[in-house]
Amino acid sequence: MSEFIDEVDEEVRREQLKKLWDRYSLLIIAVAVLIIAGVGGWRGYSYLEAKKAAEAGTAFNKAIELSEQNKHAEAEKAFAEVAATAPSGYRMLARFHQAAEAAERDKAAAVKLYDELAADRSIGAEQQSMARLRAAGLLVDTATYGDLKPRLEGETAPGAPFRHAARELLALSAWKANDAAAARQWLDMISLDGETPPGLRSRAEALQALLPAVAKS
Repeated sequence: MSEFIDEVDEEVRREQLKKLWDRYSLLIIAVAVLIIAGVGGWRGYSYLEAKKAAEAGTAFNKAIELSEQNKHAEAEKAFAEVAATAPSGYRMLARFHQAAEAAERDKAAAVKLYDELAADRSIGAEQQSMARLRAAGLLVDTATYGDLKPRLEGETAPGAPFRHAARELLALSAWKANDAAAARQWLDMISLDGETPPGLRSRAEALQALLPAVAKS
């Protein structure tokens, strides 16, 4: 009797499954096709992205080799091409290298490239700060203290990643401008910061010694 009941139950289940298949077969097939297409599309996308990254890496390394061979014009062009076509990681690195190569022929052109990086929020705040610092480093010999200060003052705050270098550049610029008070302000910030690197601290002390003594009241 139990075997008969089991057979009936099995037949009922088969009938129910057949009805479900007849009703939803097109939907089930469509979903399966979409899943397969999605997996295939993702794998295709991943392959293309990996291929682009490999090609960008090869092009980037070739540009580095040109730079190491002192072929700066060719290297600058090569980095510009990588910056225009590569995935985001290589693109940012290539833009920094392009600016560095441009500095070999035209500092103003390099400053413009660094300024573009500094204004690009997509590369991240720390990289923007680095770009501002590199532009200022190219300008410190020619720009006035009044021009350099707005570029770097925001980078001198406690905790800023490049505050030590920014303070040193501003101190040097103020000293060249014969602004002893401003130079002393930045040098004091350097000396009072417990995380100032030893080499920079020594340079700051040497520059401090060149400043006129503070008049006693």
